[in-house]
Amino acid sequence: MKFAVVASLLSALTVAADVPVSGDAPPPGSVTIGKVIYGGSGCPQGTVSQNFNSDNTAFTLLFDSYYASIGQGVPITEARKNCQFNAELKVPQGWQFSLLTIDYRGFLALDSGVTAQQSSNYYFQGSINQARKTSTFTEVNNGDYTIRDTFGLVSTVWSDCNASANLNVNSQVRLSGPSGKNGLITADSTDFKVTHKYGIQWKKC
Repeated sequence: MKFAVVASLLSALTVAADVPVSGDAPPPGSVTIGKVIYGGSGCPQGTVSQNFNSDNTAFTLLFDSYYASIGQGVPITEARKNCQFNAELKVPQGWQFSLLTIDYRGFLALDSGVTAQQSSNYYFQGSINQARKTSTFTEVNNGDYTIRDTFGLVSTVWSDCNASANLNVNSQVRLSGPSGKNGLITADSTDFKVTHKYGIQWKKC
């Protein structure tokens, strides 16, 4: 069964810098995103396409296999899928960046008693500081869903000053419920896509 795609972290991930920023910011075009590496049970190699905007300040990853399901005859391994993203961000000297918001959009089809979770762990490579967000759904949430993870200045994970950094996002979708019950969590109600929007907020070092 094949699904069309965009991140989200799920079958399409959008990392975008076109959301509102707080405070000062480096000159437009001075911050760029380098290569993006991905892997996991929800995004095997060859199942993700990458689209960057004209100045490399935003990108979209298109997926075709990031979803979890349970039900009669469905292997237990299908109940949880994950995808790890690593994006190289190049930042001009004197500036520091941090994750601000992430938007998730997807689709749910859950029997009564089935629970779905979408969670993401955010950190910069080599840093011990991490941030985690989890959303839980039941059958009352069936249909399209939208999630926004928001990180305040106090709880934000900041990159090192005066250096480029690798931003890691380890996301997963999972289902649990009584035997014989059916459930599905995936990207978009129309084409089974999930869209993740990643915003960047800045501060001067």
